[in-house]
Amino acid sequence: MIRVLQLVALALLLFTGNAWAHEFWLLPARFFVTPGEKINLHVFVGGNFTGTRWLGKSSRLTSFVHYSPTDTTDLTALATRADTLSTSVELLQPGVHLLAFSTNNAFLELDAPKFNAYLQENGLERIAALRQQRGEADKPGREAYRRCAKTLVQVGSGSTGALPAYAWHTGQPLEIVPEQNPYSLPADAALTCLILYRGQPLPAALVQVWQRAPGQPTRLSQLHANKNGRVLFRLNTPGNYMVSSVYMEPAADHKAADWQSTWATLTFGIAGRRLK
Repeated sequence: MIRVLQLVALALLLFTGNAWAHEFWLLPARFFVTPGEKINLHVFVGGNFTGTRWLGKSSRLTSFVHYSPTDTTDLTALATRADTLSTSVELLQPGVHLLAFSTNNAFLELDAPKFNAYLQENGLERIAALRQQRGEADKPGREAYRRCAKTLVQVGSGSTGALPAYAWHTGQPLEIVPEQNPYSLPADAALTCLILYRGQPLPAALVQVWQRAPGQPTRLSQLHANKNGRVLFRLNTPGNYMVSSVYMEPAADHKAADWQSTWATLTFGIAGRRLK
């Protein structure tokens, strides 16, 4: 059952103050643009679907790919030409465009109480249980974490080409794939998303759906993927949406970290429409 949380001011302060908050997302200035328009993607990190601008250098970026209705363009070399990331993209063809952004690992270490609380907060009870089984629950947690972010932008009102860019499997380690086009769904319709880890469905993953409308508090729904790695939720209000998930497993290189986590987000916007 979906649990909807209205985050009050105190909770917001606590949540956004966590040094280990990992939500990481792409946010264009507008989700609806005209053909031929050039946009600059903003990269955010933090909590409550507000966060702060990401200050990561171009050396953190492993891939930046633009999936248009007619072709695919790898923008990684262009984006990383200088120390400061370049995330400017020209959107020519009408239709939905997908932009996918991935980073390499960064590292953190938390003392045992903080790391255990962090696991619970992010639905990683399986890792908490594994630490307990290994007798590590009272030891610090050393984590390598990487991030995978995707965003959908609607260009014009029509569509060209036969490729459903919104549903592309990008090959990111962890990705959230919408199985319908959120920009063509009727008001109050349900959207299904598939959670993939290394290209395979990820059952039982905690998935969080964030909704933010102008002048309104952020709404958060939490649900779990079914045995086929799918989740379903309603697009019941206009505004900006972010779908997020995380997967953690033992790290391959134990010299650097004990755990490897991968974080994924998908963002899109829903324009104001009359609900049924």
